[in-house]
Amino acid sequence: MRRLMNMKHKIYLVDDDDAVRHALGYFLQGQGYTVELFDSAESFLAQYHEPDASVLVLDLRMGGMSGLELQEKLKELNINCHIVFITGHGDIQLSVMAMKAGAISFLEKPFSNQDLLSAIEEACLRALESNDVNTRRNRAKLQYEGLTPREQEVMSLMVQGKMNKEIALALGVSIRTIEVHRSKVMQKMNVQSLPDLVRVADLCDSSLLRK
Repeated sequence: MRRLMNMKHKIYLVDDDDAVRHALGYFLQGQGYTVELFDSAESFLAQYHEPDASVLVLDLRMGGMSGLELQEKLKELNINCHIVFITGHGDIQLSVMAMKAGAISFLEKPFSNQDLLSAIEEACLRALESNDVNTRRNRAKLQYEGLTPREQEVMSLMVQGKMNKEIALALGVSIRTIEVHRSKVMQKMNVQSLPDLVRVADLCDSSLLRK
């Protein structure tokens, strides 16, 4: 499992302690991970340009921007990082705050190598799942944008459970015309059934489908 996830994700490690940062980086590289090291939250923000979900091992307390502040900044910027926090301070309140804000794990130094690997593997799995959802969402949106305005109207009514007769009446066209539009919607959205169409519609912007 880890070998597969290593191929998918680079591990970003942010810690202002030089000894800890390099020791962890060396260890993770020895486990097959590609690791990029940063000595501050600010340097990470300045250099991070990853389009997909990623994994971040992050020190809680640092000079300048703290780990929690970086976590909040990433949320503001809509950057999808799955965070494993590490700290030398046993602060339960901060750990609760970090977990409530979406952190994957919170490790107090000194922690075992296995605890670190387990937390990173969980973060990698979450990132893979997130990227898969994002891929399917982007594909669904592109397919939806490929529909004509009339087909979009028909699709919106279809996913609301409207029958052909009701759609025809609502749009002021014949039932036969709706049947043609319905067929094209199913074809262009690459689905075989109405339940499949509803699931794909849920990946699109709901405001587009429920006018």
